[in-house]
Amino acid sequence: MKISHDEVIHVAGLARLEIDKKALDKFATQMGAVLEYMDILNSVDTTGVEPAYHATHLSNAFRSDIKAGHAGRDDVLLNAPEKEDGAFVVPKVL
Repeated sequence: MKISHDEVIHVAGLARLEIDKKALDKFATQMGAVLEYMDILNSVDTTGVEPAYHATHLSNAFRSDIKAGHAGRDDVLLNAPEKEDGAFVVPKVL
């Protein structure tokens, strides 16, 4: 498929890319080759083939949502490098 220089410039503008005028022929040829390949893929008969929504058949491995107790303040502060009046001591951020 033949791609014009104007189409290359338009696509580059959409992608916010600056293209050197010397490279227009190269990009037009490459974009045309990609579109020709897509035409080949579009001609493949996919009747009866279910769409693939992901390249692999993995599913998320979530833990069970089980209500559990929480750690008390004293237990949490056991590992604190600095603590004061039941709270963490951290550097001031201005």
